[in-house]
Amino acid sequence: MASGAPDDLTEVAAQRVVTVPNALSVLRLLGVPLFLWLLLGPHADVAALIVLAVSGFTDWADGVLARKLNQTSKLGALLDPAADRLYIVATLVGLTLRHIIPWWLAAIIVGRDLLLSLTLPVLRRHGYGPPQVHYLGKAATFNLLYAFPLLLLAARDGTVADVARPIAWAFTIWGTALYLWAGALYVIQVDQLTRRRESAT
Repeated sequence: MASGAPDDLTEVAAQRVVTVPNALSVLRLLGVPLFLWLLLGPHADVAALIVLAVSGFTDWADGVLARKLNQTSKLGALLDPAADRLYIVATLVGLTLRHIIPWWLAAIIVGRDLLLSLTLPVLRRHGYGPPQVHYLGKAATFNLLYAFPLLLLAARDGTVADVARPIAWAFTIWGTALYLWAGALYVIQVDQLTRRRESAT
C-alpha cells in the first residue's frame, strides 16, 4: 500500500480545483474583456498596458507557484493556455481595429489556432487528449505577449514610442515565426500519434 501512496497523492493533486495558481488563471481570464474594453472603448491605453502587465506577471507567477506549492492540476493545465490564447486573440482584435497592426498578421496568428483546433476531434477519435504544450509554443507566446504592449506603446508619439517600435516589431516577427513553427510541430505530432494508433489496431 505504501508503494502506491505517491501515485495516489499525485492523482489527488491533479484533480484539485481550488488552488492559488488556478485562481490566478481565472483572474487573467477575467482581465480579457476588461483589457479589450479599455483598448476599444475609452482608448485608455495606459490602463490597458497595466492589465497586460498584470496578466504577464500572473502568467509567470501561476507556473512558479504551481511547482513550489505542488498545486499542479488538470484544470490548471487547461486554464493557463486558454488564458494565453484569449489574450492573444483579444489583443490581435484590438490592435487590428485600432489600425496598429495589419489585418493579415492577425489573420495568420488566429488562422493557425483555428487550424490546430481542427486536430482536437481527430485526437479524441483516436483516444488522445491534447498534446503537451511544446517549448517552442511557450517561447512564441512569451514573444507575442511582450510584443503586444510594446506595439501599443509604439503607436503613441514621442521618444519612448520611437525606442519601443523596433523592439516591438522584433518581438512580433520572432513570436509569429515561432508560433507558426510550433503549430507545424503540433500537426506533425498529431499525425504521428494517429498513425501509431492506427498501426496498433
